[in-house]
Amino acid sequence: MNAEYKDPSLIRNKLSLDFFSALGVLSPSSRHVLLSINGKHEGIYLQLESVDEFFLKKRQLPVGPIFYAIDDDANFSLIGSFDKTPKTSLDAGYERKLGTREDHRYLEEFIFKLNTTPKYEYESVMSKLLDVNKYLRWLAGVVCTQNFDGFVHNYALYRNPDSGLFEIIPWDFDATWGRDINGKQMDYDYVRIEGFNTLTARLLDIKRFRKMYYDIMKHTLDHEFTVEFMKPKVEQLYQQLRPHVVNDPYIKDRIEQFDGEPERICDFLEKRNTYLKNQLSTLL
Repeated sequence: MNAEYKDPSLIRNKLSLDFFSALGVLSPSSRHVLLSINGKHEGIYLQLESVDEFFLKKRQLPVGPIFYAIDDDANFSLIGSFDKTPKTSLDAGYERKLGTREDHRYLEEFIFKLNTTPKYEYESVMSKLLDVNKYLRWLAGVVCTQNFDGFVHNYALYRNPDSGLFEIIPWDFDATWGRDINGKQMDYDYVRIEGFNTLTARLLDIKRFRKMYYDIMKHTLDHEFTVEFMKPKVEQLYQQLRPHVVNDPYIKDRIEQFDGEPERICDFLEKRNTYLKNQLSTLL
């Protein structure tokens, strides 16, 4: 249960996770609920699906290890985010949600090879470790929604035992659609089209992967990341929540701000779409 307290719209997290699903990325399902404890009305919360064995079963996926990125050391680098020194462990920044201690060897191999494989071998090696297409779809989603923390945090890794490939799953995306982690307004051009982190930089240094990302991003900007596609979803969520916001003891005094958020989200979307379309040529 997430209170979504720093998001004045209460919908950015769900909007983002549903957006990732539309892009073909594994993503948790979510729904808004009204919470009462011992008869006391506690307001609106977002009920989030856990990324665990039930998540896999629901999608008819084989059981495989799942690792949560629990801090910024999950930055796909050999260098820590905090002290900028070499990590003492290749799986630093991750917590195993599903699997055994032996499964950490897959994660460690992945982190090691994504950092140390020379460029001339990179396409071949990474294609055997990572579902690159789905990673680039995830990257498009993070870049479009502009979750700055999403590049080194706010995700889970699942290794499909049938394919032997890692897939990335988004998590905690309320700081999006024009708001930062504190709920403050974020400029529409804050995050560049290439995104950030070591894995992304190395993948986009490979011509075939960069062209793949270009095609994914162009399609996304023409179809899913548009006012036409997203505005009805924004308005539907707003209309569902509006009657209950006035009864939420923690946010009812912010009703005017809540009422203005759908327009703010769509304004951000329109400006960010234009900005990213203007940046597309840099990927060629």
